[in-house]
Amino acid sequence: MKILGIETSCDETAAAVVEDGRKVLSNAIYSQIAKHRPYGGVVPEIASRNHVAKLPGIIDDALSAAGESYQTIDAIAVTYGPGLASSLLVGYAAAKALAQRLGKPLVGINHHEGHLHSVFMHAEAPSEEEAFPMLGLLVSGGDSSLVRRTGCYETVGRTIDDAAGEALDKAAAVLDLGYPGGPVIQRTAEGGNPEAVRFPRGLDHADRGKWIYPYDRDLCFSFSGLKTSLLTHVQNLDHEPQGGELRDIAASYQEAVADALAQRVERALARFPVKSFACAGGVSLNKVLRAKLVALAAKTGDRLLLCPPSLCTDNAAMIAGVAYEKIRLGKTGPEPVDVDPNLRLADWA
Repeated sequence: MKILGIETSCDETAAAVVEDGRKVLSNAIYSQIAKHRPYGGVVPEIASRNHVAKLPGIIDDALSAAGESYQTIDAIAVTYGPGLASSLLVGYAAAKALAQRLGKPLVGINHHEGHLHSVFMHAEAPSEEEAFPMLGLLVSGGDSSLVRRTGCYETVGRTIDDAAGEALDKAAAVLDLGYPGGPVIQRTAEGGNPEAVRFPRGLDHADRGKWIYPYDRDLCFSFSGLKTSLLTHVQNLDHEPQGGELRDIAASYQEAVADALAQRVERALARFPVKSFACAGGVSLNKVLRAKLVALAAKTGDRLLLCPPSLCTDNAAMIAGVAYEKIRLGKTGPEPVDVDPNLRLADWA
């Protein structure tokens, strides 16, 4: 079965053709980073306008690279949430129109489920049945959460404020390094001392008030204090950090983010019996985080699943991959009637 996937949840315009859920025949992506860099973050209006302009050509590129046509596609998959409403609408409208015109099934996909599924989309990966129960660390630009998968989704921990990706973007802005934050912080941190500055890991101390969130505090993340700590550290300097000092600050900050994530994964693994654990999303590209998770897997004996770098950031191949599994298992559900910018994994079986 060959599925055309379409993804426009944020600032990547993407289309892909995937065969039988794993074989990626094409994965076309138009990155808008250069469009948003002057503003230090994604501007929704700019993102949606670029989706409108670029998506038809990206779909054509995906079909051409796969050696397929609209007639040889068996189904169409599209992200309908979560994400930016104006961006989601562009991809959803295109997919809906194509499905109706071609008489093909349309499968709506949760963007976060796409990231969690991406770890299964390479030749060495086990089947989902072999990997479950699985603990997944989702670290995309707008979300950081721990998800237990047993055939359904159970969020067992999440950030109570900012996501890890947002924390890295903010650090890059404070240090005047550019955008996006994750890659530039990693490059700047090369050769730096990760222990030069002891930045907070978030929620390290006992709760001094009533815990109001529906998750175990020990499995949740908080990065707002980390961002404030960096800003305070830089403001207290009597000069602009450069050279080795800048590398040390970046390395220490990156270490704090990766350490906070890995700590919660270790706690969750001790609490929930699993066959494997995984890390997915754009921040999963970070070398320090990956090294910590590899070391954790060696320590616990649990199998670690990571996706190829090409599938870590937003892409349409992961959307098509999820759609195939839903069709295979008969769990496609009703066709979505609209986008849902606030769609949660908890809304899915």
